[in-house]
Amino acid sequence: MVNLLQADCKTDCKKAQAAVQDTLYVVNGKWKMGLLSILINSGTKRFGELVREAEISPRILSKELQELEMNLLVTRKVCDTKPVTVEYSATPYSKSLMEVIDAMVRWGTRHREMVAAAAANS
Repeated sequence: MVNLLQADCKTDCKKAQAAVQDTLYVVNGKWKMGLLSILINSGTKRFGELVREAEISPRILSKELQELEMNLLVTRKVCDTKPVTVEYSATPYSKSLMEVIDAMVRWGTRHREMVAAAAANS
């Protein structure tokens, strides 16, 4: 594993930084983590269900789902029904993000506690 804090790392650090930037690009945004969480934990959802559950506008949801699909985290299935329905599912690959998400939750919780404690002590 590359230590990003080492001063003498050149190529390895650049590769590691690029990997971190790629990860942040994929999960960045107000809605992506919540949408992934809904789909991973609840399974396949129709577009309208996602609008209601995530409390997101259809326009923003469409954009977010397109980006998640482009990054192979969500699949889109057009059902042959009348009216036409579209279903979205988390891919098996998206589940590989759970370890990253769990680490972010742990770090974010500790960070929030530290900031709150520092504010209380000042």
